[in-house]
Amino acid sequence: MSKRRKKKKHHDEHMDESWLIPYADLLTLLLALFIVLFAMSSVDAVKFQMLSKAFNDVFTGGTGVFEFQSPMPEGQMESPEEQQKDVKRNDKDAAAKDQEELQALQQKVNGYINDKRLTDKLETSLTDEGLLVMIRDNVLFESGRAEVRPQDVKIANEISDLLIMNPPRNIIISGHTDNVPIKTARYDSNWELSVMRAVEFMKIILKNDKLDPRWFSAKGFGEFQPVATNATEEGKARNRRVEILILPRTANEPQ
Repeated sequence: MSKRRKKKKHHDEHMDESWLIPYADLLTLLLALFIVLFAMSSVDAVKFQMLSKAFNDVFTGGTGVFEFQSPMPEGQMESPEEQQKDVKRNDKDAAAKDQEELQALQQKVNGYINDKRLTDKLETSLTDEGLLVMIRDNVLFESGRAEVRPQDVKIANEISDLLIMNPPRNIIISGHTDNVPIKTARYDSNWELSVMRAVEFMKIILKNDKLDPRWFSAKGFGEFQPVATNATEEGKARNRRVEILILPRTANEPQ
């Protein structure tokens, strides 16, 4: 009877599970290692350094397998806030340089205007949108027509030479009219006339093989963007115009 009881007691005993403790520790360390390896793949060196230091403190008391050399030279690691400040500073410097280039280009165009004695027909202004060159319609076109007059093709060609820049810039050519209604066999509205004047002028400009057509576009605004009152003949004359807008380099480049 006693032998049977001893045998039964032997089967009730549990297996030795002491091996589970080092096994669990090993799994924990492997998990920590994979987390650190993942952190190393991130471009954020600051976060990586903080994460790695935390694991050092927890598992090795600040020394051991997780010690590493900084992925960036000492003194060159920046926080996200500092990186953002650097980006803004660089953007500001680029904008200032771009503005200086536009000012130099404006002086070049103004020199041409003065040399040709066209101050009453061409003018420039530097705006937030870029450098604007305004050309009165009576410099280029007959009343109610969109074709550049033969005698004014030379002026258009000379203006095209002023637009040669390296690197180039996006340029928008736009047509504008006064508010006097127009209806001819060719144009049903001022809007159509303004569009065609911009296109015809741009076609003359782009005969210059040093200009890339990909950087140019044409628009027509009709009478809807006046720069002066249409109540006087002088105001109407100012509103009838072609404009060349030379954009900052921060504007989108052609694809």
